[in-house]
Amino acid sequence: MDWFPLWNSLRIAAISTVVIFFLGIWAAYGIAKLPKLVKGVLDVLLTLPLVLPPTVVGYLLLRLLGPKRPIGVLIMNLFGTRLVMTWWSAIFATVVVAFPLMYRTARGAFESFDETLAYAGQTLGLSNRYVFWRIRMPACRQGIMAGTVLAFARALGEYGATSMIAGYTPGRTATISTTVYQLWRTDNDAMAFRWVLVNIAISAVVLLAVNFLERNNKKASRRLGRGAAA
Repeated sequence: MDWFPLWNSLRIAAISTVVIFFLGIWAAYGIAKLPKLVKGVLDVLLTLPLVLPPTVVGYLLLRLLGPKRPIGVLIMNLFGTRLVMTWWSAIFATVVVAFPLMYRTARGAFESFDETLAYAGQTLGLSNRYVFWRIRMPACRQGIMAGTVLAFARALGEYGATSMIAGYTPGRTATISTTVYQLWRTDNDAMAFRWVLVNIAISAVVLLAVNFLERNNKKASRRLGRGAAA
């Protein structure tokens, strides 16, 4: 059994999650402070990939990054590298598709943050950076961690946009999702079922992690409530 699809899926999901983590936090924190009208418009734009069919996302990415498109031609002329049909092309697709999960979860965590904690830190002379990383982020960590795990799971299971922008080449661009589809097309049900079991096992672990984080978040909220009441 060739384990390349698993390795490739994991590295694509891992790299995408790192990118999504910082982009999601930056967007969620910035947009949470904007006026409602502006926030509503940006919220729709950033969440749109969550409701669009993945094939539509893949088509739009091809229109943007294809070898005959301005960005694709520019990168090819400057670096001699194509932006599509490589293993890392899938990162573009997974970042776009999974980003809304991280953004929405992180924004909800930031909006529920007690701003008096930040104001208290500022009155003590703490810098905004210190307040953000040492006060705001720890207080919102459960929601942010849950969003990160969900984004990783979505990136790991992405098929539609990935298959359009990265294609399927065994040993080069194959992922678990594209491998299952290709094995099914060639009537190799036994091998396809093995990869399905691998995907189910990984997804189950991810869901257990999300449930664990949510349970810890509820316990922490109850402890804070009891402390405030005391």
